[in-house]
Amino acid sequence: MNPLSKLPIVIASMSLGRAAVHDLEPKLAAAQEAGFDGIEVFWEDLVYHAKNYVSSKQREDLSALELNEEAMVKSAEQCKALCDKHGLSVLVLQPFTNYDGLVDKEKHEMMIAKMGVFIKVAKALGTDMIQIPSQMDSAGTTGEIDKIIQDITEIGHLGLREDPPIRFAYEALSWGAHVNLWQQAWEVVDRVNLPNVGTVLDTYHILANVYGDPTRSSGQREAGPADLAMSLNEMSRAGPNLVKKIFYIQLSDAERLDPPLSPSHPFWDPEMKTRMMWSRNARLFPCEPELGGYLPVKDVAKVLFEDIGYRGTVSLEVFSRSMFEPGERVPEEHAQRGMKSWRNMLSELETKSESK
Repeated sequence: MNPLSKLPIVIASMSLGRAAVHDLEPKLAAAQEAGFDGIEVFWEDLVYHAKNYVSSKQREDLSALELNEEAMVKSAEQCKALCDKHGLSVLVLQPFTNYDGLVDKEKHEMMIAKMGVFIKVAKALGTDMIQIPSQMDSAGTTGEIDKIIQDITEIGHLGLREDPPIRFAYEALSWGAHVNLWQQAWEVVDRVNLPNVGTVLDTYHILANVYGDPTRSSGQREAGPADLAMSLNEMSRAGPNLVKKIFYIQLSDAERLDPPLSPSHPFWDPEMKTRMMWSRNARLFPCEPELGGYLPVKDVAKVLFEDIGYRGTVSLEVFSRSMFEPGERVPEEHAQRGMKSWRNMLSELETKSESK
């Protein structure tokens, strides 16, 4: 089994600074300097970069800009050129949001058309993979498992028509309206049963749902440790069947909030679910206890790397208020933090993993 130190390590582009504040190339340069092998390309980065290829009036409407296929493909081509310049591969284009479970047929068809643009953009980036997070909206959607499977199967077949095929990584968001556990995403992927449809496991989403609770001073659900143990036991038992369908993993932690989330907290947004507020403001890289990280990321990593033997690409993906901070050093600082966190995790896991 390959040593963990030899695994491809990538970082999400928005984890180096949000696009409204930080341009794409400084972030890619920072990723290269820190020693990353590649990046996840965040759609938002391409939208902001596409401003370079439209008129000043068109730059004002971002929602219209992302539907400008010509500008988005041009943006992706330039992103690919910058990645080549900095020796970075593109793992995935993400996220294709709020697709599964739509009840309105017209809205569903609009999303299928949008996927056509995503596929063209992914090809321009030089990647064969698109990430699909689980549906976030309750209104106008259904949690009926057969409908969700039907929707993911439909885009799976779209991807199989491409040469080479486009792969889709389906992810359970901890604030997902219907699918919010890794087991649910795994059931969808398993029942879709297509070679180009897999899942992505994110330690934040796993832990935020079954273990963490940002509204409690402890930062922990009362049944959190027991529920996490059960969840990880299921993951371990899923073994070879699960691991062959994990297209990549994402490692991240979160801050214990003091005071905890409440309507009076500065992070509070009535339009967001609590775990989304927590994610957007206070995600951390693993192994950053000095910044308030406390979730048992290493317990999940142990199951992934040791129990089921995952040996694919590892991504460091975080969101945080720090990514909106101005300043040239923000991309560099986040890239260095991300690589340091991975090395710290290696120091705790690698010896035991390789002795097996």
